Amino acid sequence: MSKIVSVVASESINEAFFNLTDEIKEFFECQSLVIYSVDAGKKQLFSRNLISEVIEEKRVNIVDTNLPGYVFKRGISLNIKNAYDKNELNRYPGLSHDPFWDRKIGIKTQSAIVVPVSHNSKTVGVLEIINYKGKATFSDQMRQLAEDLAESLGSALEKLEQEEEKDILQGISLAIQEASVMEDILFETTKPMSRLFNSEVVNIFALDHSRNEIYSRIKTTQGIKERRVSISPKSIVGWVALERRMVNIDDVNSKESLARYHPDLVYDNTWDMDCQIPSKAMLCCPMIHEGRLMGVVQVINTRRAERFAPHHERNIIAIAQMLAIAFHNNSRFAKSKPHKFSYLINSGAISPEELEASMIKARRSKIDLETILLEERGIKRADLGKSLSNYYGVPYFGYSDSTILPKKYFEGLNKNYLIKHHWVPIQNDNNLVIVLIDDPADGDKVRNIKMTFPKKEIQFKVGLRADIIDYLVKTPSGEMHDDDDDDDSHMDSENISSLLESMISETDDSTLVEMQDDEEESAISERDSSIVRLVNKIITDAYDHGVSDIHIEPGVGKEQMLVRYRKEGECGIVQEIPNIYRQALISRIKIMSKLDIAERRLPQDGKIKMKYGKKEIELRVATCPTVGGNEDVVMRILAASKPLPLDKMNFSERNGTLIKASVKKPYGLILVVGPTGSGKTTTLHSALGFINTPKKKIWTAEDPVEITQRGLRQVQMHNKIGLDFARAMRSFLRGDPDVIMVGEMRDVETCSIGLEASLTGHLVFSTLHTNSAPETITRLIDMGMNPINFADALILIVAQRLVKTLCKHCKKDYH
Repeated sequence: MSKIVSVVASESINEAFFNLTDEIKEFFECQSLVIYSVDAGKKQLFSRNLISEVIEEKRVNIVDTNLPGYVFKRGISLNIKNAYDKNELNRYPGLSHDPFWDRKIGIKTQSAIVVPVSHNSKTVGVLEIINYKGKATFSDQMRQLAEDLAESLGSALEKLEQEEEKDILQGISLAIQEASVMEDILFETTKPMSRLFNSEVVNIFALDHSRNEIYSRIKTTQGIKERRVSISPKSIVGWVALERRMVNIDDVNSKESLARYHPDLVYDNTWDMDCQIPSKAMLCCPMIHEGRLMGVVQVINTRRAERFAPHHERNIIAIAQMLAIAFHNNSRFAKSKPHKFSYLINSGAISPEELEASMIKARRSKIDLETILLEERGIKRADLGKSLSNYYGVPYFGYSDSTILPKKYFEGLNKNYLIKHHWVPIQNDNNLVIVLIDDPADGDKVRNIKMTFPKKEIQFKVGLRADIIDYLVKTPSGEMHDDDDDDDSHMDSENISSLLESMISETDDSTLVEMQDDEEESAISERDSSIVRLVNKIITDAYDHGVSDIHIEPGVGKEQMLVRYRKEGECGIVQEIPNIYRQALISRIKIMSKLDIAERRLPQDGKIKMKYGKKEIELRVATCPTVGGNEDVVMRILAASKPLPLDKMNFSERNGTLIKASVKKPYGLILVVGPTGSGKTTTLHSALGFINTPKKKIWTAEDPVEITQRGLRQVQMHNKIGLDFARAMRSFLRGDPDVIMVGEMRDVETCSIGLEASLTGHLVFSTLHTNSAPETITRLIDMGMNPINFADALILIVAQRLVKTLCKHCKKDYH
């Protein structure tokens, strides 16, 4: 015992500990002796002393199938005469002996003393003494001696662990000092810190001065993930950064634990969901250098206890001081001059060495550096754009094929000049021009732009050269024709025709021959810039001329494809397109509406949203297979997203008064009927807008949602996942509704639920495809509705259709 006390008192316990175990083994006259410590993270016990020349470490799970695990779990001592005697082991509930380590070491366990090792009333290990050499079994007196010895061994194990923590701390200090860039500190020190604190997660947050945030980065299989936290009580680490105070919280999910530090402190668990590790205990310390905040160290979930111990607090303070000095001295945080690609380096998207190599290659090969970064280094356009935005201090605006720049933006401009100097106007109004430019700091270029647009306010956005060229080449605006044709009867077909002529001239004769020989394969890709421009031109021309529907109709065999517009109820041909562009054009429309381009056998429905100058065009797309392996496409240009006031719907005075009186009623069924495209949805939304007040709860089920109103709870139908009108209505009835609007009563189930709702105190609006009000009654009976029920529920049927009107400026009276 005195020997153990002297070992504990020595400066270094590491070497002395191994000598000590040899003396204990000699004292007990045993064949083998193992002193175990606990690895709480892996739920194992591991040997502290050398077992043999072959086996340096012995590990056992903390379970009942081995003697040390049983003793550690239950905190009791064992004195076993024969570990292979099942009758003897049965005296201890659940105990069994796994012979794995006996075979590994070459010792068959017969007699054994196994006792728990404690320190400060906490079990920290196990002492296992195997096979008494002098006699067959160990005496109870020897078991007592082992228990007395275990009390002293607890202090020795604790000191041994402290020495190991000191070694880990020195290793962390060395790693921080040797780190050349901040990423090395963030990525390379978290693992040893996790071992030091015996924790599940370690995060190191650095300070972003420009955004008043702290951020952390981790490596995942998907790449580098970044987490940003505002410096505020909205998160624990944010509050630590704000108050510059250390916290040691036993349960972050306990409001009482958080309130001890700040009454408004909350825990943000979004990171838990990403890591799939629920947080409980947390230790956080600010990194301060010369009074300046440099970041925060966060340690989550201690494996050994419910709360981090005082020595953990001392360790995290020491580490925070080291990290603060390192961050201060690191070149990344020094006030060095930033460059265009600083964000890419800071975010870990590219290393300084890789950037330098790319710059050298760009100079030697005379290739634009942006091109090399995008194509060879795999940098995303959005990341490169953000880097430019941070450097120049203006927003980044990337290319999108759903954004179309109107031709009027380019009046008087030369396309080749814009391509050469890398700028393009993305907005050109009466008083304001917004220019997308590759270098907003180029004084000469900026002066020329201001001279180009005199007496107008100029605003700049930064873009990649690739973005600017795409806008100039891949949109109709890239053609920059100066001819103006305001004749609506031509529907600007001359412009589409000229575009087609240029496309055909660019397609060589061999391609045309191949297409004629094989009609199933398209010689033109749907991503070809000419196809993109053609589809955009078809849509924007239709929008400019007030067209309601666009029909794309491929011909049979080698016949040309027809483009027809429906305007004011009448359909007319506006363009014939060569057959070789058939598949590419239809595939392009499918891509825009997120449909399956490989599926040609079944009808598909989708939606297109695209920007046209400052406006947003929305189209409902329907494809349908037709004879000859073709597909027809019909695109409906949806109405404006705001409802018309009921007073502007051109109802007669009598009908307008009747409608207003009916929609104010507390319950009942109101149906709007008429043919397709007669404005039924518009009427419904006008009626809802008339009664839309904070006092009413209004639910709508629509397919699609064409008009939006504030105050309405609107639900888009998704038949693919089973969300149809009937299912939505059943949900609405549990949502405390005053008013329910259903886009269409298509089936018996929807109709019966709507009828039931109208009879139970709800005002229900819907539509039916019938031609008159009397026909609606017949249709309801045909659908199996009880005439007595809908006689009580039905309060109004509005039958409507669209009619052409004379121009109010041109019309004249005739007698």
